[in-house]
Amino acid sequence: MTLHPPGWRNGRRMGLKIPWRNTPCGFESRPGHHIILNMKIFPAIDLKNGQCVRLRQGRMNESTVYSSNPVEQALEWQAMGAEYLHIVDLDGAFAGQPAHTEIIASIARAVSIPLEVGGGLRTDEHVKKILDAGATRAIIGTRAVSDSTSLKQLAAKYGEAIAVGIDARDGFVQINGWVETTTVKATDLAKQIAAFGVKTLIYTDTATDGMLQGPNLHAMEEMADAVPSLSLIASGGVKAPDDVKALMALKRPNLIGVIIGRALYEKSATLSDFLEAARTS
Repeated sequence: MTLHPPGWRNGRRMGLKIPWRNTPCGFESRPGHHIILNMKIFPAIDLKNGQCVRLRQGRMNESTVYSSNPVEQALEWQAMGAEYLHIVDLDGAFAGQPAHTEIIASIARAVSIPLEVGGGLRTDEHVKKILDAGATRAIIGTRAVSDSTSLKQLAAKYGEAIAVGIDARDGFVQINGWVETTTVKATDLAKQIAAFGVKTLIYTDTATDGMLQGPNLHAMEEMADAVPSLSLIASGGVKAPDDVKALMALKRPNLIGVIIGRALYEKSATLSDFLEAARTS
């Protein structure tokens, strides 16, 4: 049986009488009950000019087109066993406002699995628009640095439908589509957003993103330890199922998922391979 996250528009409560509570990416045990969590795999769909692309280290001038039909790509990932999709509006991230809302809405109508969506969500109206389009979770990035007060208000209003994406190089936060590196430490920002009531953090190591050289295990371990109350999703560098196993081997219970992009598109391994690795402790 597949276990779905809260807020999934086509989900259904099954009345399971077990000592767990539902969380954004699975189940966790209540105190006194031990359960091994499997890591969730998030296939990535990055949108640029209406197409599915992947960037090298976030550089818009170093993009590769993998599909001209994002809806078909989403359906393919779903058919192969994906339980959740990670979508980034790249044009929106650089423009500072959503640029692919209609495509995202089309994906949401086509698939029966939840979506988390980020890219250019700089205002409350942007967030509402993307959630209304069918996203289960809206990812706040640049705004988490520039307008922390509004982030706190969004977390209070939308609860688990708000996630924060922290993109960092050498431990320092990058914003505006990774073109600007701040003096803010990623772990310090993460602690702040945890205090605001945000439940989910997506942490991207931009130096490894799109490079197929393996994830930055030290950075992920450091972040997981900094904010144990947050559900942490790793992003950047995964090239093979062994990388998923390496993340799991960190044994950080709040490290609950990993986003995979280029490795899937270039078929260095299949989604089934990654899903199997995520089920193996």
